[in-house]
Amino acid sequence: MITDACINCDMCLAECPNQAIFEGEQYYEIDVERCTECVGFYDHQTCVEVCPIECIVEHPDVRESQEQLLAKFKALRIV
Repeated sequence: MITDACINCDMCLAECPNQAIFEGEQYYEIDVERCTECVGFYDHQTCVEVCPIECIVEHPDVRESQEQLLAKFKALRIV
């Protein structure tokens, strides 16, 4: 989840391998249906790594296991 502290710097947008980050009405947002927390691509979340103000945090209502994230990654590749 991207908090309202986001300054719309565009750093995270290019980093997302699932194209889960998009421009919201006021700041960038993450589509939880597309976000795999980079599972299947990288060992860490690249959006979190590049965010200069650390406004990308774990979504309090969406907690997925590594297995669930990997299943989502595989499902996204089929489409």
